[in-house]
Amino acid sequence: MSFPGEPEKGGILAGKRLLVTGVLSDTSIAFHVARIAQREGAQVMLSSFGRALPITKAMAERLPAPAPVVRLDVTERDDLEALPNAITTHLGGLDGIVHSIAFAPQQALGGAFLETSWQDAGTAIEVSAYSLKALVTACLPQMDEGASVVGLDFDAALAWPGYDWMGVSKAALEAINRYLAMYLGERRIRVNLVAAGMVRTLAARSIPGVDRMEEIWRTRPPLAWDVHNPEPTAKACAVLLSDWLPATTGEILHVDGGLHAVMT
Repeated sequence: MSFPGEPEKGGILAGKRLLVTGVLSDTSIAFHVARIAQREGAQVMLSSFGRALPITKAMAERLPAPAPVVRLDVTERDDLEALPNAITTHLGGLDGIVHSIAFAPQQALGGAFLETSWQDAGTAIEVSAYSLKALVTACLPQMDEGASVVGLDFDAALAWPGYDWMGVSKAALEAINRYLAMYLGERRIRVNLVAAGMVRTLAARSIPGVDRMEEIWRTRPPLAWDVHNPEPTAKACAVLLSDWLPATTGEILHVDGGLHAVMT
C-alpha cells in the first residue's frame, strides 16, 4: 500500500514524541495514526508483544520513517515498569499516547453474554479498559505538561449484537477516560477517546456478527461511511494529539458518519 506525498516536514504534530500501541496491520487504525503523525512531524515509537511483535516490527518498516518497536504487554508489571526507560532511550520524553488495545476471549463474545465466566469477562475488562489507566500511569514519569492521551473507543451507549463483554469493557473505558481526565488535569495532561464507526480491521473481523454491524454503517449514517477506510478516525486522533484542542479533555469524539446522533 502506497501513500502519496509522504513524508512531509512540519505539520500539527511537529516535535511531538508519541507512543502508539496496537499496530498489527496496515489496515489498523493505529497504523494510520502513526503514519499521519509522522507525516505531521511527530516522532513515533510503537509497542507490541508475543506473536504480534514481529508483525508490528514489519509494519514499522512500512511507515514513512521506520519506527522503533518496544515490547509491552499491558497486563505485565515488568513490561510497564520497563517502559519509562524505553521511552527515554528512543524518544527522550513523551508528548502523547495512543491506546489502541482491546481483547476479549471468544467465550465473552457472540451472544453468550449470560454464560460468560468472570474469568473471561475480567480478561476483557483488564486488557481493554483497565490497561488505559495502567499504560498512562506507567508513562507519567516521562510525560510533559500539555501531553495528550487518546484512546480508541466503540460507542458504549448502546448494546451491540454479539459485542457482549467487549461492549461492557468499552463502557468501562469511557468511565476510566473521565476519571483520568479529572485526576491528570492539574498536570495539564488531556485524556480523550475517539469513538470510531465500524472499520474492517483484524480485530473487527474477529467479532461474531460483524457483517451485521458493517451493514448498519453502510446504510444508516447521515454521512457516507466506508468500512474499509480507517483514515477519518486516525485524523481525529492526530488532532487530539496536537495542540489544537488544548482545553478538551474527558471527551468522546465520535467519528462514525454521525450514526450516534440519529435514529434511522
